[in-house]
Amino acid sequence: MVNGKYCASKKLAILEQIKSGEIGFNAAVKKYGINKTTLMKWRRRYNINGYEGLEIRTHNRSYSAELKLQAVMDYLDGKLSKYQIIDKYKIASTTQLSNWIKKYNGHSSLKAYKGEATAMTKSRTTTWQERIDMVQYCLAHQHNYQKTANHFQVSYQQVYQWVKKLALDNDPEKSSTGKGLIIFGLLMIVLGVILFSILS
Repeated sequence: MVNGKYCASKKLAILEQIKSGEIGFNAAVKKYGINKTTLMKWRRRYNINGYEGLEIRTHNRSYSAELKLQAVMDYLDGKLSKYQIIDKYKIASTTQLSNWIKKYNGHSSLKAYKGEATAMTKSRTTTWQERIDMVQYCLAHQHNYQKTANHFQVSYQQVYQWVKKLALDNDPEKSSTGKGLIIFGLLMIVLGVILFSILS
């Protein structure tokens, strides 16, 4: 049987045999003539989307432009692996995510299916006040980055980066600004002790 012709029920049966210990992973690969990558893909899709994830798709799954950019920004932040990101956003494969990253880095539009809006990837120069207004607007709208980008006519990534920067600056443990304030406070305490000893 050709790998691509396995129906969803057969794929599930194979996965259940492996899960129950009836057959090992490598043994299943050999017995059913499936390569390891394909079998791992079946397991991942089943874990993410259940039985539906095993069905042969005849059309592209729809992803919003906002979801694509969120996934790309998570990858560029470096905190999540590609596999963690596709699990988080229920993306079909790492290949699909890689294509979005490639488009983003090439400054191409990340379009959605079914006539949804295109996510802006081209940045423009903004003033400091615009950035503050941008962040306040985004926070007031439950971190809706795309809505904020559309409202201020800037790119999604500009909004994302400035909101993230504000969160970092408000965290003394991670922010250089916060550390600077701590050092300044300690210096003021030391100076106060010195002045007190001189005057007493």
